[in-house]
Amino acid sequence: MKRLFVFAGALVALVLAGFIGYWIASRSKSPSSTAQSAPASSERKVLYWYDPMQPETHYSHPGMSSMGMKLVPKYAEESGTAAGVVKINPEALENLGVRTATVKVGRLADSVSVPGRVAWNQDLAVTVSARTAITIEKLDVRAPFTQVKAGQPLAQVLAPEWSAAANEYFALTGAKSKYARALHEDARMRLHALGMDDATIRGLRAGSGTITLRAPADGVVSALDVREGQQVNAGNPLMTINGLDPVWVEAAVPQAQTAGIEAGTPVTVTVSALPGETFHGTVEALLPDVDPTTRTQQTRIVLPNPKHELAPGMFAEVAITGAAGAAHPLVPVEALISDGIDTRVIEALGNDSFKPVRVRTGRSSSGMTEILAGLHGGERVVTSGQFLIDSEASLSGALQRLGTSGESPAKPEFSAPAPLPPAKGSNTMPGMAMPPASSTKASPPSSASSSMSGMPMPASSGAQP
Repeated sequence: MKRLFVFAGALVALVLAGFIGYWIASRSKSPSSTAQSAPASSERKVLYWYDPMQPETHYSHPGMSSMGMKLVPKYAEESGTAAGVVKINPEALENLGVRTATVKVGRLADSVSVPGRVAWNQDLAVTVSARTAITIEKLDVRAPFTQVKAGQPLAQVLAPEWSAAANEYFALTGAKSKYARALHEDARMRLHALGMDDATIRGLRAGSGTITLRAPADGVVSALDVREGQQVNAGNPLMTINGLDPVWVEAAVPQAQTAGIEAGTPVTVTVSALPGETFHGTVEALLPDVDPTTRTQQTRIVLPNPKHELAPGMFAEVAITGAAGAAHPLVPVEALISDGIDTRVIEALGNDSFKPVRVRTGRSSSGMTEILAGLHGGERVVTSGQFLIDSEASLSGALQRLGTSGESPAKPEFSAPAPLPPAKGSNTMPGMAMPPASSTKASPPSSASSSMSGMPMPASSGAQP
């Protein structure tokens, strides 16, 4: 009976030992699997090595960079599925909030919004001047900016030369003979030559010593240059009358946005003094003069003003819609990446793949930009988050392959000399190349100097005797 118990205990111990051995073996990693995994990892193709601080600089071998940083390998499977293509992790794309837009082909109407100023229409300006030496006897218009009507009296003047011609004219009025009527007509022509218009001649009164000057047109007396009792020589201006319908609007358009603006281009004008009112006019001329300081070109706009609501000097907001140009692919302005050398966009190829494309841009308007070369329409470009994708393209070398073909992605930009291994026993930080130590033996620190515990003091430039 005792032998039976001993045999059973030995059998249980044997089974327990076998189970423990199997558990330990399953938990440990076999050397053969480790040996087989080493060649698998070594089969990864290294394109080049780069410095994480300078990813645009590529090296053909491992080691240290010129900045003393340890070089990191860039593997082929990390560079995208084709030359110049980068592949981004879907989770990273979601975190970046990447958005895309389809490139459409269309005509870009150049719409320009600039500030302007209402001005006098100089085409309607009339100057009333003295055709002979006169004396202002009475002014019917005493203040500037007085509105007048055509034929309205402006001033009563004394003009000896006009009075002599007027007396001759009245003396021949009502003559019966053919010769007298001819002299009467000659007197009338003389009054015209002295500057009298038909309205002034009709207003002449026999025996009156003054002559009435009348307004030649409707408008506003924008300038009054004389006062009552003043003597005026022949040729001097008395006043200027400007019309108010239509008025001019002068706007300074940036030189880069003048394309498509010409005579007849429609314009919409609003002024803060008349909220809710919109005025429509046309461009009369794009003046051939560019301000050298602001690089703007003056645009003259003709604006109807039948109610005389617009007054010269008012500030206005001017919207000029230029003629549409030729059809080109159009992309949002925010999709463009410019580094001062060239301009590019990031094209979305699908399957989380992206490719930088160099483009040549044209005009920009209403948030869109013309693409003159690089795109054909129908592509999808990244409009948000493209700068981080562009950085990844720079890291993978895709930007260096823009506009090239047949270039191997594994070819580095330049090769750096292989770094020397650190000297035995040297005190260097991992991944950092330290300068070589001085060959001169350093003297022990003096009693006056102090050092921190555990920190080696720098060696002196020379040995102490």
